[in-house]
Amino acid sequence: MLRATQRRVLLVEREAQLLARASLRNQARVHNGYHYPRSLLTSLRSRLNYARFLAEYGDCVDQSFPHYYAIARGTSKVTAAQFSEFCRRIGAPLAPAPRAVQKLFDGARIDAVFEVRECAFDAARLRSRVERELAAARVTVALETDAVRIAEGAGESMRVTLADRRGERTLSAGMVLNCTYSRLNRLLARSGAGVIPAKHELTELALVEPPPELGGAAVTVMDGPFFSLMPYPSRGLFTLSHVRYTPHASWHDRPGEAEVDADAQLAARATRFVHMVRDAQRYLPVMRGARYVDSLWEVKTVMPRSEQDDSRPILLQRSPAFPQCFTVLGAKIDSVYDVEDALREALGLDATRDVRVLTPVTALPAVGA
Repeated sequence: MLRATQRRVLLVEREAQLLARASLRNQARVHNGYHYPRSLLTSLRSRLNYARFLAEYGDCVDQSFPHYYAIARGTSKVTAAQFSEFCRRIGAPLAPAPRAVQKLFDGARIDAVFEVRECAFDAARLRSRVERELAAARVTVALETDAVRIAEGAGESMRVTLADRRGERTLSAGMVLNCTYSRLNRLLARSGAGVIPAKHELTELALVEPPPELGGAAVTVMDGPFFSLMPYPSRGLFTLSHVRYTPHASWHDRPGEAEVDADAQLAARATRFVHMVRDAQRYLPVMRGARYVDSLWEVKTVMPRSEQDDSRPILLQRSPAFPQCFTVLGAKIDSVYDVEDALREALGLDATRDVRVLTPVTALPAVGA
């Protein structure tokens, strides 16, 4: 979008390759609305963006597996009837799971099992696709480069200080987009700008070989402290996540408080796979056959309001200190479309301006459960 309206765009990436952090270290779920029965707006946006994402990036997704949503009996925040009505309201395809599948679940703990339409993206394929598109659009990409600080420049321009192996250098830009996910406040704080309240979680996704009885199916148990089992196409494995055990630590960014070093939080931790799988097999006994292979660790960032209604709104905020700097935060792969629409409306892009786009140390979307 930016290259279509700007003479030059510079994409700055801290990692050695694009989509190497949160865009890679997550469930790979392409949301179709089912996951947010307590946030109608988020679910409707996911439904709209799901079709758009498949139309544009269908070659980067795996749609070959069945996906089942199970509603916990008594302990879920929604009942099976409420979930069914919710799906009807948002127009999400829903059908009773085959009887053979329903028998795999513990009927004393699971109220109903539904078959849904929801797929997974392959982050490695998506990276290759994005790299080709950036090259075709003549967007300059600076890898292994960190955005250190921003400052006012001459006129309406901004000065952007970047650092790489050769040291620091300063560039001029007409606009800066701070899309650095869990590090969005680091850039702002270093630049003397206001901190945006945010919650961060150190998260673990266990990479597993799934139990053969599931036949390659994905399973999500709703809606509360339960688990998800999702295909992870880029590794040929599945991710096992758990609302209670996936987060290992959490902290907040608040004005006036010291910054927590997210990189330090990513230091070696002991896996909680055993806790995840033991709880999962209470609802789906065949989960005892899941075999642990590895773990994906990342820092997940959400807005504090999301803890009340489970919503996943995008954040688009202009810096009061630097009017030409916009901070962007999304939480799901389809958020890119909401970001694009919001930017078109908010920025009123001028085709003669330079744009320096600061891209993620942890890219969209957030690791989600």
